Amino acid sequence: MKLQPLPPLNSLVAFEAAARHLSFTLAARELNVTQGAISRQIRLLEDYLSTALFTRTTREIKLTASGNQYYESVRDTLQQIAHATAGMLHWQGARQVTVVTSTAMASLWLLPLVSEFQRQNEEIDLRIIATDQVSDFSRLDCDLALYYCSTPPKNMKVTPLFNEEIFPVCSPAFLAQHPEIHTLEQLGACTWLWFEDPQRDWIGWKEWFQRLGYQAPEPRRRININNYSMLIQSALAGQGIALAWSGLLSNHLQTGNLVRPTQTTLCTDAQFCLLEPQGRPPHRQSVERFRQWLMAHLAETVDV
Repeated sequence: MKLQPLPPLNSLVAFEAAARHLSFTLAARELNVTQGAISRQIRLLEDYLSTALFTRTTREIKLTASGNQYYESVRDTLQQIAHATAGMLHWQGARQVTVVTSTAMASLWLLPLVSEFQRQNEEIDLRIIATDQVSDFSRLDCDLALYYCSTPPKNMKVTPLFNEEIFPVCSPAFLAQHPEIHTLEQLGACTWLWFEDPQRDWIGWKEWFQRLGYQAPEPRRRININNYSMLIQSALAGQGIALAWSGLLSNHLQTGNLVRPTQTTLCTDAQFCLLEPQGRPPHRQSVERFRQWLMAHLAETVDV
């Protein structure tokens, strides 16, 4: 029996990605097409259904009630197809572990550890995806996720990795040029490396001072950077003082590449976490081996 009516199948893929990210731009990046191509596919699907799937403004898109209902059906159907395909590719899937994390955790913490895991598990292929644009952790298509969480996300198994401890750091050369830095008030006499990313809930300089009970001074100058890994590279290059998350920068601190001009530390209830989707089949052996290795590494290096 012929399956009908069937919408344009490429449009379904584009719609699912756009609805999951609530962004045509991120959907285009994921599918390796232009934003205009995503927009055309969505229009084609809306014309086919004679129904608006999104409401659009200059800054954001939102699913309509009909769009949200259709998305749930499309998502479930595409997931079934994906799972069936994964079964056909069992050999490759059995040896691959997909980890999604932020760009900061990937570059500063996870990637330096990968070589150790690979030496111990040569038959397992790691697939690491770095993205900072996550609106719903439960929709991540991965085996495991590693993210900073100010509050535990819903519908996920959450395993704390390390607590949030935040303090200023700089290069030894920068500190040698500013030996007068001993107190929080004196930090204002230096250049601050300012993390400029409003979509994150990471703590910035002003909030850091406020939570410690101090009025934040005005820095002598600022360098605004919208990528945390780049910001740390700037600190390593001696260009200013950055706020450090101890778990992410433990290697740089242990080697002395970064030093602390003051010993003041802000500790919060937020944590860096291992996130695992709920409601899925038990982990494949390769995923469980990576998870056990990761937790064993943390048990040796970090108080969890």
